[in-house]
Amino acid sequence: MGTIADSAPPRSKLAILISGTGTNMAALLYASRLPDAGYEVVLVASNRPDAEGLKLAATEGVATFSQPHKGMSRTDHDAVMEAAIVEAGADIIALAGYMRILSDGFVERWEGRMLNIHPSLLPKYRGLDTHQRAIDAGDSHAGVSVHLVSPELDAGEVLGQIPLPIQRTDTAETLATRIRFAEHQLYPRVLNEYVGRFANADWLLQQVQQRALDLPEAEARDSHGAPAWKLAGKSGKFFAHFSDTHHGSPHIGVLVKAGGMDELESLCDDRPDIYFKPAYYGASGWIGIILNRQDVDWDHVSHWLERSWRAVAPKRLAERRAVGPRAAADEF
Repeated sequence: MGTIADSAPPRSKLAILISGTGTNMAALLYASRLPDAGYEVVLVASNRPDAEGLKLAATEGVATFSQPHKGMSRTDHDAVMEAAIVEAGADIIALAGYMRILSDGFVERWEGRMLNIHPSLLPKYRGLDTHQRAIDAGDSHAGVSVHLVSPELDAGEVLGQIPLPIQRTDTAETLATRIRFAEHQLYPRVLNEYVGRFANADWLLQQVQQRALDLPEAEARDSHGAPAWKLAGKSGKFFAHFSDTHHGSPHIGVLVKAGGMDELESLCDDRPDIYFKPAYYGASGWIGIILNRQDVDWDHVSHWLERSWRAVAPKRLAERRAVGPRAAADEF
């Protein structure tokens, strides 16, 4: 019989990029050693070999890497840094005082898997000198934001913020000192929540709901006490059900209509990491797509939802909507 530890979800592997003392890196590193941490630090890397944060990371037994950027193109330097990140086995990156603008290609390859912390209440005051700009503008509050990295500087989705009041006597230096305490609290918490979202039933339900309700004449309606989606109207049929570890299953998943029992059995046998046969529903030809995993392809989920919707949609609706180009079993 498996232990509780055996059933715990795997921890994400984090690479942290720094350019200086690495105080936010240290906050992330020490938080990673708490019992409820959803990530472990596998690499601390810098564009400055003399960065103080590298010494701290090495002292704590974390692998380090450095590559000066002087004399290298931005793309070439990013490629060297990225190679070290990949070699370390990282699946997510945290920028923590990394004073380099990253190339678009690097950012795009890590879309949704790279976070940054910025000392302002974004979208206010992107870029540098944020504290003085907030003071000069007469703002009542400054603050700190954690956001996803996008090609446009400091413009990615904001995942969390802490506002701090600006005191009448504040200078940029005193404000920066106070905000740094907030940074050390916010970054580990937001990162931990973000890497743990794949195991959060509420977040997963929200993702499915958005995609299901994008389909024509779809509506949400509970079925047997669980969230589900159907065609509108009294005679509208269900095309998807949400399953949160029902009947002893370890899976959080969305149940959709398979093309038949042969397809259902084949997919579940060949890719048990993606598909499962749900209790009760499986006997009626519903297949489960496992959502509580780190590598969910949400386009794949959307395709299955549309395919299942088409299976119950009246001809007048189905003919309006072109069949997507992907086969449901593309994720092999």
